[in-house]
Amino acid sequence: MERNSPLAGPDGPDPVRDVVIDAKGLRALAHPLRVQLVGQLRKDGPGTATQLARRLGVNSGTASYHLRQLDAAGFVEEDTSRGNARERWWRARHQSTWFPHAELADQEPEATLSYLQSIAATDNVRTHRVLSELATMPRAWRDVLDLSDWPLLLTPEESQRLRDELRAVIARYRRAPTSEASAPAGRVPPGAERVSLAMHLLPELDARSDVRDEPAAPYGPGVPSEPAQSKPTEPDAPSTDRPSESTT
Repeated sequence: MERNSPLAGPDGPDPVRDVVIDAKGLRALAHPLRVQLVGQLRKDGPGTATQLARRLGVNSGTASYHLRQLDAAGFVEEDTSRGNARERWWRARHQSTWFPHAELADQEPEATLSYLQSIAATDNVRTHRVLSELATMPRAWRDVLDLSDWPLLLTPEESQRLRDELRAVIARYRRAPTSEASAPAGRVPPGAERVSLAMHLLPELDARSDVRDEPAAPYGPGVPSEPAQSKPTEPDAPSTDRPSESTT
């Protein structure tokens, strides 16, 4: 998962900008539309239920209901500096959500699954939305769009190290806010646009392969053949308790 706040860094959440999700918050976010609403407010700034409904392709009544539920759970709040008696404006209360897997997965297994499935569904919707604009996308941006994936044969310890190294690279490119209009002068270089980078590290514990000594070959755009799936070395190894982070 990814986030926008530059203050927390790769080592942990920032107490001002980030929220560490608890059981109540997990249950509140176990719905794809709520994940999308929080994500829209974090990335695009305050908006009304009507505006958010239009962006997400739902009716305003549905958006309004879920915004109220998110308000009760502490993820969004009314922006009293905007709007009027007829239409309420909403804003996100945090820049990102940190999810401590180990604790909550044991306490709330069903809500954990629903929340993570909501994250995956939101990523899928965003990917399809971008691909639908591919024909009109400027060539420079089409050239950097990437949907690659790589099967790797790793231990849990190697996987954690890989995740930390990737986060450290991402941290070097973080800027906030994520929209040029709201960023301070001089903070955003000419030509910069918002880019979504989704990081999925997925242990495929049911995969099997007879190839154990050779590194798995990458595949993706431009690579014609599908590589063999790999077998994990420690299917029963304990998971780490490092939280994941998300803007959604």
